[in-house]
Amino acid sequence: MAEDDLGTLIYLADPPGTSGHVVSLRVLEPPSPGRAFLDCEFVVETDTVRGSFPVHVTSDDLDDWEEALEALAGNRFVSWLNSGRTVQFRIKPVSPDVITVSVHDGPSSQVTVSVPLFPATGWIDDQRARLEEVRRLFSG
Repeated sequence: MAEDDLGTLIYLADPPGTSGHVVSLRVLEPPSPGRAFLDCEFVVETDTVRGSFPVHVTSDDLDDWEEALEALAGNRFVSWLNSGRTVQFRIKPVSPDVITVSVHDGPSSQVTVSVPLFPATGWIDDQRARLEEVRRLFSG
């Protein structure tokens, strides 16, 4: 993580030498006084597509993400940010080594981008560590 980077809540990427698909959720701005959310951006990158989707993430959303990570650890499908107010994020385990990740911009463009990913061993623990880093922005 770069010094000026506020954090990346989600970072899912294929290993080097494969398709190069990446899906991330970057924190752009921490909560400011009177605002109880983080300004973030989903970024989806493949060889042929690059898209970004703005999203606001609340402390409650972080709690929901923690629950989603528990479900993923049990090899279950998860859908996060389902309120309809923002971009929806889904992860579907396909096999022990493959997940399908989808970002759906329902409130704005109606665009859905889905990519297969082959995340590295320990990817769920990595997401948990990222979650704890981002939570510090709310307490700091």
